[in-house]
Amino acid sequence: MVIGPPDALDGLRDRLESGSDVQSFTDSEALEALDHVIRHKPRIIALDRGFASTSRGIALVNRIKDDPSLVGCDVRVIARDGRELLESPMLPTLAPAPRDVPVVLDQAGTRRTPRTEMKDGVEVLADGNPATLVNLSLTGAMIVSKTPLKPNQRVRLVFGDGVGAIRCNGSITWAAFEMPRGSSPQYRAGIDFVVVDSEALAAFAEKHRRD
Repeated sequence: MVIGPPDALDGLRDRLESGSDVQSFTDSEALEALDHVIRHKPRIIALDRGFASTSRGIALVNRIKDDPSLVGCDVRVIARDGRELLESPMLPTLAPAPRDVPVVLDQAGTRRTPRTEMKDGVEVLADGNPATLVNLSLTGAMIVSKTPLKPNQRVRLVFGDGVGAIRCNGSITWAAFEMPRGSSPQYRAGIDFVVVDSEALAAFAEKHRRD
């Protein structure tokens, strides 16, 4: 099986064993490729190096490597010029976005303000779209959304629990595409607040914090 930009697929196929049954997917068909991997468990999964370094490529590789049922699938990254074949132990570091540390750090590498972990099921609206709130501070938050999120995107957030609503503006500092097992694809993002009611937000965080 090969995955990459349309103009790279022929080169990827040429690097595999001749005569073998090779399925091809473009870099825009990551979800279809994952479905094929889960159903057919191909012996070799060859990825174009450029695609492997994108958020979708990273999410796909992480999803495959985290699934015990796919342990027999050999994930390889192939250079565009075809001169180098990297076996899975030599894959570049493909780590998901951090889940418990903020991206916004001071020069000493510490948090500007403490982050409060939210209990399960706390939702916010990001530009009108529902998202799950992972953690919250007076300067930022981490959310998970089914709606695409991109770095440097400006967003309007609404925190509400049926009693009142807190509105603030923010900017997405980082975003990562994820393919979690047993769930549909999602976007995880860190947000740096631009305008916020600190007192109201602190009360919201305290009310919904994880015990």
